[in-house]
Amino acid sequence: MATTEERMKILKMIEEGKISAEEGAKLLAALAEGRKPPPSPPPAFTGPGGEARWFRMRVTDLATGRTKVNMNIPMGLVNVAIKTGARFVPDMEAIAEALKSGAMGKIIDVTDDEDGEHVEIFVE
Repeated sequence: MATTEERMKILKMIEEGKISAEEGAKLLAALAEGRKPPPSPPPAFTGPGGEARWFRMRVTDLATGRTKVNMNIPMGLVNVAIKTGARFVPDMEAIAEALKSGAMGKIIDVTDDEDGEHVEIFVE
């Protein structure tokens, strides 16, 4: 059975870009073997036909045009994404509300001139 510490290590590796979200999901699934599978996500977090959806966040440096953050996370791990995104996007309530309502496509597009960043958040 996976401990909270083991799961947090995997999520941290995803956050730091050491492994992809898919690889992290596989590792988490492997840790979960031997115990009851987690309940399926509510309908607002699944796409047509029940397939998984993705939460994507991209932060771009306005001065250089370089991508500072490019994060793709399965909707099953959306709580981690929201916590991570809180460092870049001040109004996380709007994101949480859009996710609950089942929004698709670009849900946030913000330019922060003070920090020189462009933040985009998608649900696909």
